Amino acid sequence: MQNEETSAPGAPLSSVSPEPVAAPVRKRPKPGERRVQILQALAAMLEQPGAERVTTAALAARLEVSEAALYRHFASKAQMFEGLIDFIEQSVFTLINQITERSAPGQEQAARIVAMLVQFAEKNPGMTRVMVGDALVYENERLQNRMNQFFDKIEATLRQALRGAAAAEGSATPSVDAQVRASALTAFVVGRLQRFARSGFRRQPSEHLDAAVALML
Repeated sequence: MQNEETSAPGAPLSSVSPEPVAAPVRKRPKPGERRVQILQALAAMLEQPGAERVTTAALAARLEVSEAALYRHFASKAQMFEGLIDFIEQSVFTLINQITERSAPGQEQAARIVAMLVQFAEKNPGMTRVMVGDALVYENERLQNRMNQFFDKIEATLRQALRGAAAAEGSATPSVDAQVRASALTAFVVGRLQRFARSGFRRQPSEHLDAAVALML
């Protein structure tokens, strides 16, 4: 390789001989780094409108590696989707914990949780397709079960937040009223996320969000 630091014609030469330029060495990913790259690529591919099913062949091609290289990090494609679900759960429930610690239980807390879920979906379109199950149609059934459990936990958190508000309003059946509102809010979030995914990410789930949530609360 020619040394790019060679002086131009007529320019004085340095008194120190230039060091030979080493050939570029391709950096090996650090342990765990390749797993993250695979999950990032999978999420990016899910962001493409109309992408019905991501194959390992297409994923490997995007990363410019062999399919065998993928399976050195994940035993199956189902494990790759589980990695995305892990990210969704950890991100969302960490934020929910922050909301519940900083806000008193009640309608404001519930509204903030709904807004956070919608904002998370808008920032992570590929993850949205996992959350609503569109990306899991052809995959292992346990993946869809995990997302069902995810929304069950969301609903339980909303119910807990709203129970005290119902009692403060003088409800004779605060638990029942909280359950009805939590169920409606959860169904609303799922519906907004489904519309977002199936519109090719054109219809934003935050559209008229405050007004819609106020009607339910």
